[in-house]
Amino acid sequence: MRKLLAAAMVLLPLTSVAQMVKVTPVESERRIDITIDGKPFTSYMWPTTLEKPVLYPLTAPDGTIVTRGYPLKPQKNERTDHPHHAGLWFNYGNVNGFDFWNNSDAIKPEQKPKMGSVHHTKVVSTHSGQGKGDLTVESVWTNGAGQDVLRETTQYVFGVKNGVRYIDRIGKLTALEKITFNDDKEGVLGIRVARWLESPTEKGGTFLDASGNPTQVAAVDNSIATGVYLTSEGIEGDKVWSTRGRWCLLAGHTPEGKKEAIAIIDNPKNPGYPTYWHARGYGLFAANPLGAHIFNPKAEPFNYTVEKGKTVTFTYRVLLSSSPLTSDEMNHEADAFAKQY
Repeated sequence: MRKLLAAAMVLLPLTSVAQMVKVTPVESERRIDITIDGKPFTSYMWPTTLEKPVLYPLTAPDGTIVTRGYPLKPQKNERTDHPHHAGLWFNYGNVNGFDFWNNSDAIKPEQKPKMGSVHHTKVVSTHSGQGKGDLTVESVWTNGAGQDVLRETTQYVFGVKNGVRYIDRIGKLTALEKITFNDDKEGVLGIRVARWLESPTEKGGTFLDASGNPTQVAAVDNSIATGVYLTSEGIEGDKVWSTRGRWCLLAGHTPEGKKEAIAIIDNPKNPGYPTYWHARGYGLFAANPLGAHIFNPKAEPFNYTVEKGKTVTFTYRVLLSSSPLTSDEMNHEADAFAKQY
């Protein structure tokens, strides 16, 4: 009988157990930690050193961090440009004439009145679970004149499916006064990636040396830069910037040879779909559906307006994979994402 039972157990089909996604508030340290089976995924954080909340860092399924450390945790040989590029964030460069995108501690005091900030105000809910967890937060967009102009309620869904990690970001913006997102290249969903995901064609700049000091480098060693963009329209590499598509994939490998990929998927219900890609070789990977003329001089300025009391929702999916993703897989995922939301 014992032999029969043992044989039966061997013959039973193996079933995969969904991984536990845990969402843990640590509000005393101004962050919410997200882990998968106890391993780091990302944190939603609102440090006093930044002018908006961010997800930081982004960690691929194999444990590789795919985002730049600077300015939150600077690493050797990283670029020190654009201190407002931290992790993953959402904001815009021209909201009723105020610049929310470029605001940082590096802005000169006389320029601050022209800027805007996104302030985290409340954690609405957190849920942990098998396969996915979620976080809902509230924030307010405040312009340089001290006026609150937008209230944002954002739901993040963190999950893992077929070994690929994903983040769904559903941001609902309510206009507290009439708002115009003026046609601008600086927006909206941005990710600043690790040094090795930069383009190998990118030139010099300012980098951190071994002592943590910014150093100007004229001819940079790009031997570790392996990042290549690919869009749903089949456009590759540096040519991706200012083109449109429903998804964009950035793939490369670490100096140790680990293959990693990041993808952003647009949603048909978003304004300006399919988005323009503000994707730069130096490491900025951004989807901007609110620019038009700035990317294509033949297009009319978009200048998207939301009347006072009305809302607009932006929905995106970010994928993190530690194995290559094909165009067919990306198209399938984009189709599923469009049906889900």
